[in-house]
Amino acid sequence: MTPTEIATAAAAIAGARRARSRIGALPETCRPATATDAHAIQDAVTALLDAEVGAFKANAPIGDAPGVRAPIYAPAILASPARIDPTDCPQCGVEGEIAFRFRQDLPPRPTPYTREEVAASVDACAAIEPVTSRFADPAAPALDKLADCLSNGGFVYGAIIEDWHRLDLAKLQVTLTVNGETVLDQVGGHPTKDPLGAAVALVELMRPAGGVKAGQYVTTGSCTGLRYLAPGDRCGVVFEGLGEAQLEFVAPHR
Repeated sequence: MTPTEIATAAAAIAGARRARSRIGALPETCRPATATDAHAIQDAVTALLDAEVGAFKANAPIGDAPGVRAPIYAPAILASPARIDPTDCPQCGVEGEIAFRFRQDLPPRPTPYTREEVAASVDACAAIEPVTSRFADPAAPALDKLADCLSNGGFVYGAIIEDWHRLDLAKLQVTLTVNGETVLDQVGGHPTKDPLGAAVALVELMRPAGGVKAGQYVTTGSCTGLRYLAPGDRCGVVFEGLGEAQLEFVAPHR
């Protein structure tokens, strides 16, 4: 994509974010053709919004597919139990996830960071990712969704666990409740069975792009699938041994 095409796509997405509205689609001539294009649009949206990045969502490479990342902006990062105004997240989607918080900067450098270095640099927590899109069509192309920060609507984090290394993160019992009723109870469920792998992928993706900063989070993919709730609903996710996170879709107390 040319700089002009990236700027045009970014302006459309940033405008939808500011207006808390949805757009039909990106202009046909300004749609991303690669993950690199989509990441460039993300970065341009961040610049237009002058937004602080407090977290990322990330997916590790699967087969020939590249690893991808998406920024989550600081105002949308909330401690559990959290309340989110449904007008800020109109689709009210939720995913229960395992997340990590970086204890130290991992700045740019010529050589990749090892898995062991990343593991030694993070703490873990249970998390809920609210999901919503800036596109009106839920079947928007995957790269368009990537340009729109993978349909991220925020991030809710639970208590930080420092001794997570004792846990087999791929095999934790996970329970999801909605309005007090259990809707999912299973072992595992992570799409790659390797939550830490997503953190490693993020560090590699950001290594030539400013690195990651102490205090930033990375959430690593849904262990519960994507579920759509309604305004007024509340949900909670519990990972045995790791903790819990809770979210309610109501206007926060002012």
